[in-house]
Amino acid sequence: MTRVTETIVILDFGSQYTPLIARRVRELRVYCELLPHDAPPDEIRRLAPRGIILSGGPNSVFDPDAPTLPDFLLDLNVPLLGICYGMQLLAHQLGGRVEPSARREYGHATIYVDRPDALFADLPTALAVWMSHGDQVTALPPGFVALAHSDTCPIAAMAHPARKIYGLQFHPEVAHTPRGLELLRRFLFDVCGCAGEWSPTAFIAATREQIRARVGDARVLCALSGGVDSTVTATLVSRAIGAQLVCVLVDHGLLREGEARAVIELFERQNIEIVPVDAAARFLAALRGVAEPEDKRKIIGAEFARVFVETAQALTSAKPIRFLAQGTLYPDVIESRTPERRTAARIKTHHNVGGLPPDLPFELIEPLRYLFKDEVRAVGLELGLPEAVVYRQPFPGPGLAVRILGEVTRARLDALRAADAIVRAEIENAGLARAVWQYFAILTPLKTVGVMGDGRTYENVVAVRAVTSVDGMTADWARLPDDVLARIGSRIVNEVRGVNRVVYDITSKPPGTIEWE
Repeated sequence: MTRVTETIVILDFGSQYTPLIARRVRELRVYCELLPHDAPPDEIRRLAPRGIILSGGPNSVFDPDAPTLPDFLLDLNVPLLGICYGMQLLAHQLGGRVEPSARREYGHATIYVDRPDALFADLPTALAVWMSHGDQVTALPPGFVALAHSDTCPIAAMAHPARKIYGLQFHPEVAHTPRGLELLRRFLFDVCGCAGEWSPTAFIAATREQIRARVGDARVLCALSGGVDSTVTATLVSRAIGAQLVCVLVDHGLLREGEARAVIELFERQNIEIVPVDAAARFLAALRGVAEPEDKRKIIGAEFARVFVETAQALTSAKPIRFLAQGTLYPDVIESRTPERRTAARIKTHHNVGGLPPDLPFELIEPLRYLFKDEVRAVGLELGLPEAVVYRQPFPGPGLAVRILGEVTRARLDALRAADAIVRAEIENAGLARAVWQYFAILTPLKTVGVMGDGRTYENVVAVRAVTSVDGMTADWARLPDDVLARIGSRIVNEVRGVNRVVYDITSKPPGTIEWE
């Protein structure tokens, strides 16, 4: 993603909440980049950051292999904000004292503001916050002052006002700290001097310029999956290089009902070259007998890559295809534990991140790699894409393969595709499409006894999943009206062969993920 006129660097020490810091900074219309805690000095200097945020992390500063504070950061003379482990690291390395807490704090807490300057100006003296720490700062480094405390944490916030260095023991980035966004706003605007210039318009202009500069007169192959991410990617690349782009829609037989035709018609209307590839048979063959979700994702990623290589070779004329553009988003990067987040745990491999083979003969172009889903939608609207396309339901790259638990067969695909179409139709007909973040059906390997037509049945269970969310990083199960759920259940059981029971998933993220696989 391209740097704009002002940038905040977030150094990732491995906290599960680190992506939310980036999300909140973007909400405040300030561009940021999230880098590993040991990013090379030149990479950080290149960004000319207005400020640097040190994230939380799972380590103690006393661990033998604990990440440390890079010495050069203090020489940059830019404001620093340490959050949780980031605050402890500042205190530990600048001459303060960090000790294990007598009573660990995990969850809701109240802090009391002792010194309402800078970050806490005009805020209440008692603030609800979210704590998640086992160590705490017990003595300030030279030149620092305490800003707040809690009942169990003597220094819940600290500052060196002259050097513009701040530390918060709690997490302002999570929703459980209600005034957290205001604290971040004060750091960004009052301390760092940001103006809040990041916007979809600025992103599009900067990214088009970057793509043109990188691609030159080369050709680009863009991978289309039918979702909004790849659609926005293709449109953005097309606006940058025009006819040098050729889009490939691989119909792997795992798309939703009518999706391939809808995508082809959209790109034909935009005069963007699109090459449909019918690869359903080869994907089903590759998936035969495979039940493990990670194996499915990797097989699909590898098969995608092979299809693209073959298609590129077939399309090559006097000027070969050098680049592959794809719609990778930041949540994909986070959950796949790529080098950017090597201190975090892998949740699952996304086919377009960890599933690509190492010998891929293309250079990747991923203009949305550091965007969240709602930001992608904002960019899509700015590009003039129809709302029906921009707000199309999120859809995993591996498609329906990861919504079928167990082996993927043509018969099971047909059943899931029909059930999924019913779920989508009933929610959309009820006028709930924009209120619900994502909704779909899952075909389980479970069978239950039922009674249909006065006879015993022993058939499959379909699960329905519907969630509300802002960015896909966290989600809550959607409270769909009873009558909508009733229609969904009745229609699936009566219209989809081989299904005699429908259940509704009431799990939030975390602890679950949105997708089942």
